[in-house]
Amino acid sequence: MLPDLSSVHSYSTIRFRSFALPISHVRLLRKFEITFPIILFSPSLPAPLKVLKMPVTLLNGPLHADYEGDKRFNQKPPNKRRVFIQTENGCVVGMELERNDNAHTLKRRMQLTLNHPTDQTSLTFGDKVLNHDLSAIKHDSALFLTKNLIHRSSSTPCLLQTPRSLQQKDQSGVIEIIGLHTHSTHFTKTNQLVEEIITALKNEIDPISVNGGLGGAYIFRNIKGQSIAIVKPTDEEPFAPNNPKGFTGKLLGQPGFKQSVRVGETGFREVAAYLLDHDHFAGVPLTSLVKITHSIFNLNDSVNGSKVQNKKRVNLNVNVSKIASLQQFIPHDFDASDHGASSFSISDVHRIGILDVRILNTDRHAGNLLVRKVNDGNFGEVKLIPIDHGLCLPECLEDPYFEWIHWPQSSIPFSDSELEYIQSLDAVRDSEMLRTELPMIREACLRVLTLCTVFLKEAAAFGLCLAEIGEMMSREFRCNDQEPSELEVICLEAMREVVDNDSKNKSFSCMQWGLRKKGGGNGRARGAEVVGVRSSAEELVGTPASFVKVGEMEEGEWWDFLDKFRELVGPALATRKVSRVSVRNNLRVGGSCQF
Repeated sequence: MLPDLSSVHSYSTIRFRSFALPISHVRLLRKFEITFPIILFSPSLPAPLKVLKMPVTLLNGPLHADYEGDKRFNQKPPNKRRVFIQTENGCVVGMELERNDNAHTLKRRMQLTLNHPTDQTSLTFGDKVLNHDLSAIKHDSALFLTKNLIHRSSSTPCLLQTPRSLQQKDQSGVIEIIGLHTHSTHFTKTNQLVEEIITALKNEIDPISVNGGLGGAYIFRNIKGQSIAIVKPTDEEPFAPNNPKGFTGKLLGQPGFKQSVRVGETGFREVAAYLLDHDHFAGVPLTSLVKITHSIFNLNDSVNGSKVQNKKRVNLNVNVSKIASLQQFIPHDFDASDHGASSFSISDVHRIGILDVRILNTDRHAGNLLVRKVNDGNFGEVKLIPIDHGLCLPECLEDPYFEWIHWPQSSIPFSDSELEYIQSLDAVRDSEMLRTELPMIREACLRVLTLCTVFLKEAAAFGLCLAEIGEMMSREFRCNDQEPSELEVICLEAMREVVDNDSKNKSFSCMQWGLRKKGGGNGRARGAEVVGVRSSAEELVGTPASFVKVGEMEEGEWWDFLDKFRELVGPALATRKVSRVSVRNNLRVGGSCQF
């Protein structure tokens, strides 16, 4: 607990990085929208009180005795930065950063906590490998402790302690919201949902495991027993170490079901889809990233080197901490696979399709479109609700899967309001927003978002309907080989022209950028055959071609490529007939994760 600030005298000082001011003079700075790292010193305090990144504008009045800082639902003021460190095998430990901490000291503390050497590991934060400076790490960020490339094996136990002993060392709350600004509407709504869950857990209303799907998912309820949230731990995703349904075989951070989406990284993509759904345009449910602790979560014996599952059956008090996506549960009647598409509104299909195109959703099958009856189902009126966006924003251009591409609604031209919304989209602004809200997101994902947003805006302005845009983004299959989509062909041509026009820059010719000859891909993974309960990742995932890898470009090369892409996309769109919708008769195969 912080000392009582009522004891701070008027002659106390606020020390900035290079100078100090009396507290009585600090109010002179109230007009400046500046955030400083500060340390509060007072003769009456037993030790300096560190307040990291405290806005000066908060000090407009005197410090009262009842001032308690910026609290969250667990009533703990963030006087220190706290981080949640996750290992490759799913263990999560909450730690507070000390003033002089660096990556090395954090790894040493993790070594003491896990009772396992960490000298052959790296501490990462999205694309960044942390060496010394931790200044970029924000409060309640999620870090990743990964083994170096040598001796990486999913069969080697990473944890040598029981969940109980780890839980005793992790003093964070039952549910902690990761990375959100405490004054944002997003945080407020998530906090209300979290408080309902905590109240229910205190009243012994436990979550329920979801049997369907490939990954671990749990329904959390309120005190009335009503379902209010779906929680998906990142280490229980398909092929992750603690997957409860037998689909294991990879470590966190390795390529997953889609080669361009890593295992353990679908959670922040779910959050990104919600954040990108401006004004709730497509209706993505409230989604946040959390650190959550409960005994229902799964730990596989082969991963953690102990009979944890047997202990769970005997003692329900063995709690396990996980980093997970938490999504608001939306009451519904069925999903789109159980209902004919003819009753879906044009607006719903268009709005969801616009979102899918922007985020390059590689898994929009009918099962992740919830259907809710409107007005008690009179006249067959229904509402579509999009969920499950964990396979969006891949690290390179992938073959998307759009269930709506053959629905008649997608062949109807966009309305004026939809075109206005599309033209208002700003990929640069959205990328900056995601860097702030989800600093662990990889730069390659943001480049895919930018590229697809530019393409959507150009195509919509040219007069293409949703179905035609989806077709241009989708690949064709010939004799088990993938052909680049029309979008990828434009990108490949832009790459070649940039190389030709900048022959002095040898870095272009040296870069492969994922360029391959037409038809030279390895082909899409053939229909997954699930035999028995246990299946490895290699048995279920093929190695599809990646024709365009925007993440491999240097910063300057990326912007040169994007400029050239803008030049070429107009003529490419002009080659298409927009007078009528030309729907392909080719069968869409294998792109969905719904077996």
